[in-house]
Amino acid sequence: MQQALEDVLSRFSPILLEEMGKVKLMNRIDTKYIARVDRLIPLLEEMTTGYYAQEINGKRIARYHTLYMDTPDADMYLAHHNGRKVRQKIRIRDYEESNLSFFEIKNKNNKGRTKKRRIKLENTDFHRNEQVLELMDKYAEYKIDGLIPQLENFFNRITLVNKDKTERLTIDQGLRFHNLSTNAWSDLSKIIIIELKQDGNCYSHAKEILSSLRIHPNRISKYCIGSVLTNPELKNNRFKRKLTLINKIIND
Repeated sequence: MQQALEDVLSRFSPILLEEMGKVKLMNRIDTKYIARVDRLIPLLEEMTTGYYAQEINGKRIARYHTLYMDTPDADMYLAHHNGRKVRQKIRIRDYEESNLSFFEIKNKNNKGRTKKRRIKLENTDFHRNEQVLELMDKYAEYKIDGLIPQLENFFNRITLVNKDKTERLTIDQGLRFHNLSTNAWSDLSKIIIIELKQDGNCYSHAKEILSSLRIHPNRISKYCIGSVLTNPELKNNRFKRKLTLINKIIND
């Protein structure tokens, strides 16, 4: 599959990292989809003419590592589980191909919009980083000293941008989780997670393509699902239906 994936990606016109600044979409509406991994190549084949593929150092598949912070009692996880509409995630994301790391705060409001704020990290000692502390004071509900590393994930991402540069589509594959509290691992490499990022609910050719392939919107949080899969002590009844859906997609 890897060779077929690289072959279809080679047919996209490239968009370089420095051009991506025009399509940051830091304040946006996200629509997520879950599909079995064997749907990836048919999806890409439908998108070759209307989208660019992000290219970094000659590569169109980028390796990501994310470290999620939470309170010792997993307050941010529970806010999502309990259906709180206004919530946030605090994380460190490493972009391995570009050798960049960012400390990020993602806030979701009660209208479904996601606003991400981040600063570049030069080293791992973020607890003493003045810019991190300032960002936390301004935008976070928590203090940095009240957070601990809870979960990390690893995945490969394909990023597509439409030719009008008004939307981004990310496709995550090879997803693995490691829980830093329980030391448990979980693997979701049999699915892909697709995320469409737009300024608003406007026309999207990607939505049409996904619908034609019978890939329909499904909300999913990588942090929450990874936490459920690797920590059985967490409250999880709200996510049982989501786990059943994932298993159904895998086994269909």
